[in-house]
Amino acid sequence: MSETSDLRARAPSGGPDDGLAALAPLGPRRSAADHAYASLRQALISLALPPGTVIARGALAQRLSISQTPVREALIRLQAEQLIEVVPHSATRVTRIDLAAAKEAHFLRLAIELEIVRRLVAAPDAGLAATLRGELARMRALLSAGDRTGFAEADEAFHDALYAAAEVPGLRALVRSRSGHLDRLRRLHLPEPGKADAVLAEHEALADAILEGDAPRAEARLRAHLSGTFAEAPRLRATAPHFFEDAARAA
Repeated sequence: MSETSDLRARAPSGGPDDGLAALAPLGPRRSAADHAYASLRQALISLALPPGTVIARGALAQRLSISQTPVREALIRLQAEQLIEVVPHSATRVTRIDLAAAKEAHFLRLAIELEIVRRLVAAPDAGLAATLRGELARMRALLSAGDRTGFAEADEAFHDALYAAAEVPGLRALVRSRSGHLDRLRRLHLPEPGKADAVLAEHEALADAILEGDAPRAEARLRAHLSGTFAEAPRLRATAPHFFEDAARAA
């Protein structure tokens, strides 16, 4: 079974035991709440904890080797990002992908990153070329190694570098906090044959346009890159309907 079909066949379970394998115990020099939040968010975005899964706070705390208090704090943050839903006196559950919310996140991210690209072309950052080339080299290495998770993280790091070079890193955190549904849609799309290669090629084309000072081309490359997955949303929903909110309501 391919990675794509295995991911889409993964149905919500009554407990998060399988998804918990993706969570690492608390390491040194990091607050328990921050660790719980980062670990859980990664598991949610990567679909290791698939939409619809019931989350047991005690099991999460045990897996992360922390108390339930920081787990509760992390869940509050993830609820604010619409990645989980808490039903009082009932259950905590991973939300299904909401395409309306994903559309809004796409609109927000595109608007911000188009302005970032314009600024970087108009006033290039001295170290941007080396940074982007480094991230592209890392993406190539991870793609060659078949490391999809690492590749997705490198994809995010490439965009982090754009925000940092434009001196608006706080906006990256804002976009990320609104992009849970969109990011899960993107991760659902990534394992498809040829998709990761296309993502890498799009990043390379975008970097070239920015570094060559071609604003219209850079904007066009960015728009095509950020819009690719959302354009495929109806098809992705049809192949994994149990991951999506509207399909779940209709069932």
